[in-house]
Amino acid sequence: MIRVFLIFILIFLIKNAFANKYITIASTTSTHDTGLLEYINKEFEKKYKTKVRALSLGTGQAIKVAMDGNVEILLVHHKQSELEFMNKGYGALRYDLMYNDFVLIGPKKDKNKCSSIEDKMIEIKKSKLLFISRGDESGTHKKERELWELSNINIPFKENWYLSVGQGMGSTLLIANQKNAYTLSDRSTWIAFNKKENLQIVCENLPPLFNQYGIILVSKKINNKLNIEEAKKYIDWITSEEAKKLINNYRVNGKQLFFFNYN
Repeated sequence: MIRVFLIFILIFLIKNAFANKYITIASTTSTHDTGLLEYINKEFEKKYKTKVRALSLGTGQAIKVAMDGNVEILLVHHKQSELEFMNKGYGALRYDLMYNDFVLIGPKKDKNKCSSIEDKMIEIKKSKLLFISRGDESGTHKKERELWELSNINIPFKENWYLSVGQGMGSTLLIANQKNAYTLSDRSTWIAFNKKENLQIVCENLPPLFNQYGIILVSKKINNKLNIEEAKKYIDWITSEEAKKLINNYRVNGKQLFFFNYN
């Protein structure tokens, strides 16, 4: 019932966007929950007098919405899925835009040093420590699956200690905090998240945790009603020096969340 309601709202927003010549971006919960997207979109709207509608979705859902021709722009963070999207002809162009990293979160009682992400994942499995998975096909969920595979562990779907919740990052962190459990988060959402008194970062600053965000212009071939002209302006602007300064200067709790690396 909730999914049907959300789809109805999505269709309403999209139709209204077409009617008013808005552009619509399907992006991740991390850019939305941290406030970054609202912050930078306001600057674009002031400069170009074009409204921007943003849909906050997991990467998998955002890509599906774009494949259906319902948005002009994708801003997501799973490069393999993005390149598949491009190779199948759904995207007109794609750029690396910015990055941060993932962090493995766990209970404060965990005092074991994290020498490698693989060792920590193996420790979680062997000790059957409670792990909360987003389970929503988001970029973070896809990264989590990659980490299990990197550790030569079959994804433990049927294990009692592995809880797949099908929720966004904020809700997943909330559950992990309540249950003193492990989970994977993007660093930006972790910094912005407030209810984490039982949690800490247990693994960070390791190469497998790199988190690249890509920006994609959806192909007009999918839907000729897409406002590609204004969307191109947005792409040109968000990859400019002006937007670079906005992204790099954006702070939550005094900390930089995203790092511009357009190429």
